[in-house]
Amino acid sequence: MARTIFERAKPSDAVIDASLAGTRNVPFWIDDVGPITPGVPLTGEHSADLVVVGAGYCGLWTALLAKQEDPARRVMVLESHTVGWAASGRNGGFVDASLTHGHDNGASRFPDEIDRLDEQGLQNLDEIEKTVADLGLDCDFERTGAIDVAIEPHQVQWLREAADGTESVFLDADAVRAEVNSPTYLAGLWHKTGTAMVHPAKLARELARACREAGVEIFENSAATSLDSDRRDADAVPGTRSTGAVVVHTDRGRVRAGQVALATNVFPSLLKRNRLYTVPVYDYVLMTEPLTDEQLASIGWQGRAGLSDVANQFHYYRISADNRILWGGYDALYNFGRTVRSEYEDRPETFRKLAGHFFTTFPQLEGVRFSHRWAGAIDTSTRFCAFYGTARGGRVAYAAGFTGLGVGATRFAAQVMLDQLAGRDTERTRLKMVRSKPLPFPPEPFASAGIQATRWSLDRADHNGGKRNLFLKTLDAVGLGFDS
Repeated sequence: MARTIFERAKPSDAVIDASLAGTRNVPFWIDDVGPITPGVPLTGEHSADLVVVGAGYCGLWTALLAKQEDPARRVMVLESHTVGWAASGRNGGFVDASLTHGHDNGASRFPDEIDRLDEQGLQNLDEIEKTVADLGLDCDFERTGAIDVAIEPHQVQWLREAADGTESVFLDADAVRAEVNSPTYLAGLWHKTGTAMVHPAKLARELARACREAGVEIFENSAATSLDSDRRDADAVPGTRSTGAVVVHTDRGRVRAGQVALATNVFPSLLKRNRLYTVPVYDYVLMTEPLTDEQLASIGWQGRAGLSDVANQFHYYRISADNRILWGGYDALYNFGRTVRSEYEDRPETFRKLAGHFFTTFPQLEGVRFSHRWAGAIDTSTRFCAFYGTARGGRVAYAAGFTGLGVGATRFAAQVMLDQLAGRDTERTRLKMVRSKPLPFPPEPFASAGIQATRWSLDRADHNGGKRNLFLKTLDAVGLGFDS
């Protein structure tokens, strides 16, 4: 098998060791905004028009849009820890317009509606930008666009074929290196307007602030443990479309609500029917110290676009507002049993691999140190984009399975859930993407075996000119292949 550029031009162990010395195992974004005083936990008995479970992006957008739609509605948010502590405070900060984890992935699954999905995704991104401006959300929002880069010869043609000449422009080696200077770049595909950069933890906290200012009640350290149907006094519960209400139980209280929106994403759903639809896949990230002016000049990157390479095992990276480089991706690791545990977050061999790949990409930055290392669990579905649905006679709505591209798509998901809870027949609710479900993952031990076989096969493809083996071709044929 052929070696990849990261094996052909691997930096020395000494360079890697020096870069990781003193690195803190904590998400940079959360560390950067500093400690907050958690909101009060929910105790005792309550009632509400809408209860949102989860105070990440999906839950906060749902609560905010619900309150903006009907200021008189009593909206409560229940969060097991603190606002934005999980994926919403740990991601790369790419606010992508795509609702389908890339055009190609969406086109293969929803060919009849992909053009409209792309349009709705761009509209959703525009509306996020407008909300940031209108509400004065201090979250380092930059509409930078993004560049996909080819780092192996066979990837150049992939990018050339994907270019449309207007929104997505092909860049040859000289042109892409004029944007960002790496000796590994052979070509690029510049997506001009479909991506923004944001400070993830600031966005979560600012959305929470906007929610509270709109009258949303947020209860932290209040893990929702179960849902019960309650048919007593149905007419006394505002917002219900069918008889009865839903009781959301926490460890110290409960809320009787007309409607419930579940935004728990990677964590086990309160609806048992959904628990096989996602698996937690761990993603790992490094953040450099701030670059000097000389270091910045050596790599260019004046446009500040987000970057990713187009291998099956890919990296994503971007510049922060204070000129650090976030470098993440490549290893995407599943742990047997669908478990989410803090001990999975510190994996020295993965961080060393990431550091080595960083200096292969930017050898001129030798000597830069990484200040932070961290990981987070991605709610992965078999179609690699979110799925939606309702339960309990339309009183419960849910969205999950964003598969690592949810910073922007969660707002669209919030609109879908609110449409569904209101019983509205809208363009969003009529989408096949919204009406259909992905194939579930099998139970253990088959889930683990299948995921590990997929990872091994993707690695083989990266070492074999991108050629997919029979296993991957079979997954493609049954709708489980990834093409993004």
